[in-house]
Amino acid sequence: MVRLLLIAGLCCGLSGIVTAHNIGATPVTWNREISRLVYDKCASCHRPGGTAFSMMTYQDVQPRLVEIKAAVLNRRMPPWGAIKGFGDFKNEQALTQEQIELIVDWIQNDGPRGNNRRALPAEPSFASGPPPAPPAPAKTVRGATTLDRPLVLDGLLPQEVAANQSIRMIAALPDGSVAPLIWLHQYDPRYTHPFLFRKPVWLPAGTVIRGVPDDAAVGLLAH
Repeated sequence: MVRLLLIAGLCCGLSGIVTAHNIGATPVTWNREISRLVYDKCASCHRPGGTAFSMMTYQDVQPRLVEIKAAVLNRRMPPWGAIKGFGDFKNEQALTQEQIELIVDWIQNDGPRGNNRRALPAEPSFASGPPPAPPAPAKTVRGATTLDRPLVLDGLLPQEVAANQSIRMIAALPDGSVAPLIWLHQYDPRYTHPFLFRKPVWLPAGTVIRGVPDDAAVGLLAH
């Protein structure tokens, strides 16, 4: 009797391992995971009538798997333009490491479409016409700049940043503390957009903004 119970317990344990393995081995597919990620992170540009080749359908994406893998691994796409983790932005479009691994795993597995067409989400819709103009900066920074009055900083807008230029921008506060603002990396001016902080940054009078070269300009967006 004891022997039978041990065998039964062992079988249950093996069943649990096999079940977990099967769940973990479920292949990533276009219909289920990748389409949702593309629609959220890429389709605003990669669509018919957009600024880049369409990625709205599996037929659009499948011939470009090698190109997409290289762009994702090099963090060229989506074109966020800043180092992730230096500053905290609510409109950040950069892929997380987990999302990069998901796309790469899918492509290395030959980019399966998936059999369940009902899992495919509806394609997103986009407003027609030109994108809205960026907000006007309260102040433009060129070189080291000292604030002569307090400022509640809502975001930053690159105004004159050369192609492939990198800028690490900080705020040195009067109390000696330093707040990281943004680290632009190999910037591409074709994709100029505001960088909006998740929480407004309080900068008292006397704060020195450092890191912007004299031949560049970054706008400070007031809250």
